[in-house]
Amino acid sequence: MKKVVALLLALVMVFALCACGGGQTQTGPGPAQNPTDNAGGEQSGGEQSGGEQSGGSNELAGTYDITVWAPDAAVELTKQQVADFNSSNEFGITFNVTVEPVSEAEAANNVITDVDAAGDLFFFSQDQLSRMVLAGGLNKLGQGAAATVTELNDAGSLIAATSGSDLYAYPLTADNGYFMYYDKSVIPEDHIDSLEDILADCEAAGKLFAMENNTSAWYIVAWFFATGCHSDWTFDEAGKATGFDDDFNSANGVIAAKGMQKLLNSPANLSSSDVASFANGAAVVVSGTWALSDAQKILGENLGAADLPSFTVDGKSYHMGSYNGCKLLGVKPQSDATRAAALNQLALYLTNYDCQMARFNEFGWGPSNLQAMADPAVTNIALEALSAQNAYATPQPNIPTAWWDIAKVIADDVKAAGDDDAAIQAALDKYESSVQASLAG
Repeated sequence: MKKVVALLLALVMVFALCACGGGQTQTGPGPAQNPTDNAGGEQSGGEQSGGEQSGGSNELAGTYDITVWAPDAAVELTKQQVADFNSSNEFGITFNVTVEPVSEAEAANNVITDVDAAGDLFFFSQDQLSRMVLAGGLNKLGQGAAATVTELNDAGSLIAATSGSDLYAYPLTADNGYFMYYDKSVIPEDHIDSLEDILADCEAAGKLFAMENNTSAWYIVAWFFATGCHSDWTFDEAGKATGFDDDFNSANGVIAAKGMQKLLNSPANLSSSDVASFANGAAVVVSGTWALSDAQKILGENLGAADLPSFTVDGKSYHMGSYNGCKLLGVKPQSDATRAAALNQLALYLTNYDCQMARFNEFGWGPSNLQAMADPAVTNIALEALSAQNAYATPQPNIPTAWWDIAKVIADDVKAAGDDDAAIQAALDKYESSVQASLAG
């Protein structure tokens, strides 16, 4: 009887084990994550171009043929940084990359002209963001990437990369502003704060003061911001301008125009931001950090850099303002979500601390990454001058294309108005009406 009971107990245990283990064992990976969540990119259509998938547990693993547009000076460094990503990323991603030399301004125009033919990643200037969003040329960042970018970069660069309430690009630099380079053999240091003193020095020496007043709206705002004027735009989620708030045609705008006339009417006036002008008679060039190396080659130890000067109208002094901004990295929209996610991982890498520091060390580009900005090594005379000017600068918002063409003729109209206040006011009213008409159209 004991043997029978033992046998029955054994059979019960066998049946119990079978019942517990009867399910199919899962040997493969679990449910795949949305590849968009991996990179934070949000898809909005575009070119069909999937990556060649390789084995591995990560859904992004694979080899992808891509094209990156970078400024000519940054082509070789960008190739190396992509190679570094290939060897270090944890996703099993490999990019076969072609890096083509395309300037930041050309990139935006090319993307808008033909999104499908654009590079998969491209460097561009912040003033082109709204045009590119409206043309469907930028992949909106998803929540993950947006959170990372917001945490790591300075506030001004985030404004530059935002349209509506969403981020559409990755900040690369925070140095896209302007200040004054000058020839120390012509302009004494104790004169650099006064436009009137600088012009007197230039005229006495037969030298030129180069600033793009007659050819670029970007520089013209320096006079208006000095007197407290503003120019603001609002956009809808699609990147279309819906509102314009501007007071350049105010009493303060007339004061700004009078200050501008001091340079426009001087024989020293040259409408240029090219530091090559130093080799052709300029003693002052208003330009940016990108021009430091070329300026040093021409002037050597005589090169100085400072914030913009003040001008005086009716006994009151006004420090010239400016726009400040940044360069951005855009990702072209893709119809293949996996490929898009892989590209967004590369974009995060190319805009991280190490890559931004490498660009500073090689080109002097001022970083937007907060850790890099705080690095004691990140300094030169151009960045110091830019930092000083930023105290008077306005973060550059998104601005429609039409505004740039309308505003760049202000200087010519103001010069033609002469010293007649009513004529100056009429010139500024013409500007305001033209901008309002462009918005309505």
